[in-house]
Amino acid sequence: MGRPARLIPLRRFLAGDFDRGGGGRGAVIVGGVEVPLRSARTLRSLSPEDFSLETTTVWSFLDRGDWATHTGNYRGNWSPYIPRNLILRYTKPGDVVLDPMLGGGTTLVECKLLGRNGIGVDVNREALMVAFDRLNFPYRPLDEDYVKPSLDLFHGDARHLDLIKDEAVDLVATHPPYAGIIKYTGERVEGDLSSLKFPAFLEGMRQVAAEAYRVLKPGKHCTILIGDTRQHRHYVPISTRVLQQFLDVGFILREDIIKVQHKMKSTREQWSGSKYDFYLIYHEHLYVFRKPAEGEKVSDYRNSVKWW
Repeated sequence: MGRPARLIPLRRFLAGDFDRGGGGRGAVIVGGVEVPLRSARTLRSLSPEDFSLETTTVWSFLDRGDWATHTGNYRGNWSPYIPRNLILRYTKPGDVVLDPMLGGGTTLVECKLLGRNGIGVDVNREALMVAFDRLNFPYRPLDEDYVKPSLDLFHGDARHLDLIKDEAVDLVATHPPYAGIIKYTGERVEGDLSSLKFPAFLEGMRQVAAEAYRVLKPGKHCTILIGDTRQHRHYVPISTRVLQQFLDVGFILREDIIKVQHKMKSTREQWSGSKYDFYLIYHEHLYVFRKPAEGEKVSDYRNSVKWW
């Protein structure tokens, strides 16, 4: 293995950073795709129609969700239905939600809409440009109990959350890269998890898990959406290996939710019209972990914790 990457310490990302980063130039490139900034927006709605909380361990959203500033033009971002479900189930208004791999800002947009204080971190400045842009919309709900939340963006590394205190967060909700399937920064950012070889990626995810465990309050939840891939036409269970990293630092597995995938860009482009001797991967795993409460008897959950 090569030398360990230098982990970027957290630094607040403010309006001045957006302007200096070229916020007026109209677009940034993330994962090889141009993502518009400050595009003309007409917000058709600020909430999904006919929404109800998911109640089973299989989630499928044919409509990925386009309320508020949500859009699917950021490669690999998760449907806003996912953080909305997680935030509503595992937090209350005024709680603190952390997304340490924020990407285009989907989780913090939902924090803004639902009255949760949000912290978003990303190693990629271009991603933070997108997130800052998408959080920039007026919101005045009719709910008299709504309190405007704090929404803080940081440039930094999910493995080194140095400005976040121990046990300060009520929910971690994030969607990490699936090893190197989408290389979000290429070679521009040292240690970017999406640019690492698989063994180094797994070690990086263990560090992410350890930091999530540190900043999370006892008894609270950490949630990650992670998928798998193929190499040489054989299945590579990225999700299972990442699951092990989170259990290894002390988390308890509370849920394993199957998220059905629709309209996957890479699968569509690579295999459309082709013949193949394997099954196309059409699912991801949404793991819900819980940090043990103070004084809790973890042996009661011996079959839901690290087994090796």
